[in-house]
Parts: sequence; structure tokens; C-alpha cells
Amino acid sequence: MTTPEMEPEVEPRIRAAVDALFDREVAFLSELTAHPSTRGNEQSAQDFMAREMGDRGLSVDRWQIDLDDIRDMPGFSPVIGDYEDAVNVVGTHASRRRTGRSLILNGHIDVVPEGPHDMWDSPPFSPRVDGDWMYGRGAGDMKAGLAANIFALDALREIGLAPGADVHVQSVVEEECTGNGALACLQRGYRADAVLIPEPFNETLVTAQVGVIWFQVHLKGVPAHVAYAGSGANAIEAAMPLITALHAMEERWNGAERRHGDYGHVDHPLNLNIGRIQGGDWTSSVPAWCVFDVRMGVFPGQDLAESRREIEEVLRAAAQDSDFLRNNQPEIVYHGFMAEGYALSQDRSTAARDAIGALGGAHERVTGRALDTAAITATTDARFFGLYADTPALVYGPRAEAIHGFNERVDLESLRRLTQTTALFIAEWCGLEDA
Repeated sequence: MTTPEMEPEVEPRIRAAVDALFDREVAFLSELTAHPSTRGNEQSAQDFMAREMGDRGLSVDRWQIDLDDIRDMPGFSPVIGDYEDAVNVVGTHASRRRTGRSLILNGHIDVVPEGPHDMWDSPPFSPRVDGDWMYGRGAGDMKAGLAANIFALDALREIGLAPGADVHVQSVVEEECTGNGALACLQRGYRADAVLIPEPFNETLVTAQVGVIWFQVHLKGVPAHVAYAGSGANAIEAAMPLITALHAMEERWNGAERRHGDYGHVDHPLNLNIGRIQGGDWTSSVPAWCVFDVRMGVFPGQDLAESRREIEEVLRAAAQDSDFLRNNQPEIVYHGFMAEGYALSQDRSTAARDAIGALGGAHERVTGRALDTAAITATTDARFFGLYADTPALVYGPRAEAIHGFNERVDLESLRRLTQTTALFIAEWCGLEDA
């Protein structure tokens, strides 16, 4: 007797089931996007995810991340403050037969701050649909991916089938600032033969991603009334030559002799960003303090400890050119991403080859096009699985625009295709059994 995964009519039935459920998927995405799940405010969205997983018969594991459990693990990123509000949710489909290969469907629930609401065309947490687009903070990055993970399994269930291997659906926090949510899933014991992370990269498979270092530079000046500014030391102005020196370092790191092979065609793959600056206490006082926050990219394989040493040496050298800072060295505080780069392209394992082949085949059957690949200049949670769990991590998600910006939006037809591709990938990778 032919097994369900070998029946020739299974594929069109799966795709038709995605179509039949798609209005519900869009409603699901809208409700999820309405939760303002910025860092520390993810609980209501995680309540929603846990409830939806439980209603589907998944075994739900919800836990508060304990820093003591993960701080000594490879890939841990330093944090400021506590984790009282950091909660992960994982829903597990436990296969009866376990004849196929297991899978993690990972996605992050946290979103970046929305910025001034008057710079949006509509409220960022009141999602709206206009044509083929849904607008809202997090609609693209990456709640559409979370919806696809859920509804790909729903489509199988709709036609009486289920994965023939264990599947863990992860909704994690902290992706936008540390990645410690995904790391906590590893500490919790979640492992699989492959990982799919539907980050919004336009239905393209990510073959390499940069790493990221976050740090703060703290400066202290000497306060004085502005009428006697010459007697003080302006901490804000002291930051300017340090920022210039960091940008010079950025250019050196992007030099041809330091390029990772996956980025040979990219004009400027490593980007430094001064993301925030604070300082001073009073308009008519010379500012006595300044803090600026920096994000710097690193290549896959670039040593993080050596990179930190170079950053610190650059700042110390630049401080020598300041009469004040020469004797008041800047303090550097690492407070977020300490993330290595990851290149799926360098994974020569059979599992990686098979997983990429299965995803590529599913993509081509849905879209009629070969699967495109790209090296990206951002980071994702893929590094945890690829670098520390010896598991190929495939980053492949929908088309989205203005992520991290105003009027963020996701292409709903792209979401439909993603959900169909994900469901077909699950069917091939995990095999199928009766639900």
C-alpha cells in the first residue's frame, strides 16, 4: 500500500488546503500584529501564541528565561537588566511513527520600537490590509513567518495528515537585541535534524549572515556654565572624534583583504551604526556626560574577542588626541548582540544538502522558479543552530518592506506562497502520517 507521502495527489491537496485556510491566516496575522510586542512587552503576544498552539493540539512549553541557565553557553549575549519579562513558547507535534526527519520551525515574537506614530500612515499596532499588503509593526519582521509556521501545519491537518517526525514550533523573544531566546531553546533541550526560520528575505534562501556586536561608549566631562565653557570639557563634543575613528575602523574591516568569500560581490557588507546618543543635563551647562550606542557587523569566522580588542584599541587611540579624554578614558560596555556570523554555504553535511534540496524543490513547485540565494548584511537566530547545535538552519521567508522603518508591510501573496512552500517542505523533510 502506498504511504501518504507517496500519493501523487497529496501536493495539490496541501496547496489547496493553504488556500482554503488563507483568510484565517491573514486574520491570525492581523491579530498577532496588533500585540505591541516590543522588548519587555511580549507577554500578550506569547499568550496568544500559546493559546493558538494549544488549540491545535500541540504540546505547549512556556517558560521564563533564566540568565543563569544560559550565560555560560556559546553564543550568549550580555544584557543590562533582568529577564523577568522574557518568556519563550514552544509547541511540539509529537509524531507517532517518527519515520521522517525532525524539524524546528523558529520565529521571533519581539519587534523593534515603532518610533513616532505621526510618521506612520496608520497606527503601527492597528494592522490594515491595502490590496496585497498588510501594514503594521512586525507584520513582516517576522510575525508573517510565525503565521506561516502555524498554518503550514494546519494545512496538513486540514487534509487528515501530520508530519511523520517531531516538529517544534518556536516563538522566541530577544532576537532583535541578543538572540538569547533561541539560545534558551537549545538550553531547554530542543534539537532537530534541520531548522527553518522564515525571516522576511523575499523568498530567498540566506546562505550567509554577518555577526553583530553592540556596545556603548560612556564619556565623562567637566560641567560648567556655558558663559565659562572654556573651563569645562564637553562630553558630547568629545564623542565626535571617537565616532570618526570607529568609522575609519569600519572601512578597514570592509577592505578587500578582510572580505569573507560570500561577500565578495557586496559593496559594503559590514555596517557601523550610531544608533542612539544621550548626554548632558541642561541647555546652558557644558555637558558632563555622554553615552552613545554602537552596532558593528562582523564577518562569519571573524573572532569576536579579537574584534572587541580592536574596537577598544581604536577608541583608546582616538582618546589620546583629546586633552581631556587622554586622562579620562572612555568606558566601553557590551550590552546586547555578541553574535558570530554564520554561513550555511560552508555546511557540507548531508543534512544541509538534503534540507536545501527539499526547500528548493518545494519553492520551485510553488513559484515556478529556482530558489535564489543571498548573503545578507544582517543577523538572525540561525547562528545558534548552525554554529552550536550542528544543525543546518535555513532562513527563508516572505517579501516585506520597511522592516524596522515606518509603514512596515508584508506581501500577503508572498505569505501564501511561503505557507505552501513550508507545508510541502515539511511533507518532504518529515514525511507524513495520518493525523
